[in-house]
Amino acid sequence: MWRWIRVRFKRLLPRGLFARSILIIVTPIVLLQAVVTWVFFERQFEEMTRRLSLSVAGEISMLVEAYREFPDAEQDLAEIARETMSIEVAFLPGETLPPPTQRPFYDIVGQTLAREVARAVGRPIRLDTARFEDVVDIRIQVDDGVLRVLAPRKRFISSKWHFLLVWMVIASIVLTTVSVLFLRGQVRPIRQLAQAAEDFGKGRQVDDFRPSGATEVRRAAIAFMDMRDRIRRQIDQRTTMLAGVSHDLRTPLTRMKLGLALLPRSEEVEELERDVSEMQQMLDAYLAFARGERAEEPEDTDLERLASDICQNARRKGADVSLATEIMRPSTARAHVRPGAITRLLTNLVDNAARHGDRVRVTLRAGGPAAGAVEIVVEDDGPGIPAEVREDAFKPFNRLDPARTPERGGVGLGLTIARDIARAHGGDVTLGESAMGGLKATVRLPA
Repeated sequence: MWRWIRVRFKRLLPRGLFARSILIIVTPIVLLQAVVTWVFFERQFEEMTRRLSLSVAGEISMLVEAYREFPDAEQDLAEIARETMSIEVAFLPGETLPPPTQRPFYDIVGQTLAREVARAVGRPIRLDTARFEDVVDIRIQVDDGVLRVLAPRKRFISSKWHFLLVWMVIASIVLTTVSVLFLRGQVRPIRQLAQAAEDFGKGRQVDDFRPSGATEVRRAAIAFMDMRDRIRRQIDQRTTMLAGVSHDLRTPLTRMKLGLALLPRSEEVEELERDVSEMQQMLDAYLAFARGERAEEPEDTDLERLASDICQNARRKGADVSLATEIMRPSTARAHVRPGAITRLLTNLVDNAARHGDRVRVTLRAGGPAAGAVEIVVEDDGPGIPAEVREDAFKPFNRLDPARTPERGGVGLGLTIARDIARAHGGDVTLGESAMGGLKATVRLPA
């Protein structure tokens, strides 16, 4: 039960740090106001009303006793009450009290005044606080009629009590506003750090990022910048090393090709030529994979046009490729990517599908339920890949027999390069079963 309550409670909480911080500040303020209001109304306000009512009840009790002792001095008593007590008094001979009415629970003044007057007078009374705006109508049953008293409402209620609530509300608004402005400045560096990390993960330049905010946030930002520099140095060192490896390996491979070309033609020479050619393909593919298209700058790219060009190039090579688009709005098919890298990604997938199938279908989806991403699906009608070894297909130089063999082209880096490029843009490549009967490769990129 406790776990169920905790899960439901977490779902009600806001997700963002700024909203949660505001909630942490506003909640105590609201609770404090509620407690102060309850204490004021239930204790202080009620006690103050009781004391004021007790004073008026004593004056009314004195008037009742004076009228009982001097029934002929009605006019004089009314005049004295008007001048000294600000109370209007009238005697209604032969009348009786009206039937009692249910008083609202929030009528603290009426409940307290009725209790104190009844206790002081010791006679049946009826009290009406709603008929008149400025006075309270009090009726007391006497021997031969009803004594009616109209007492000013201000004698029972302090005229300044509502100022407390006004000042409480004003202070709460001011404090909340100051808190919002302060927290906005504290949360902004965290948002900037999160955006910089996301941009760097997608391969974008974040050179304009600077540490700011609290000490802990600055330390996190400095750690991020150090990590960014280390990754860049590692990439630069890898690129430099591979450039040297390319130069060193291409030279002996070229000499081997020349040497084999000068030898008399034989079956052994042809086998060696095929081995050298395969070594050359593997070297080129590995260098392209390790280089990872890092030097290219991201730019706003129309993915629909890019996919159309790739399909046309595949058709010129003799492949049966069709393109379908499911775009809610034209702007949703655009993404900030490296066009050369994405072209290579899709070319690898389309060529791989055309190599192992007779028909290839490319589908571009943008907008709709996945409004924050663009999906490009490449399907074929080939033999496909079993579900249990699909992840192995992304391993470098891993060719899955019998469908993927060296004789059909490729060295086992096509899917590896595709996933590497997609993840460098903040997306991914996944494999599944196609409705055409073969393999389905789904590329998901942030829009």
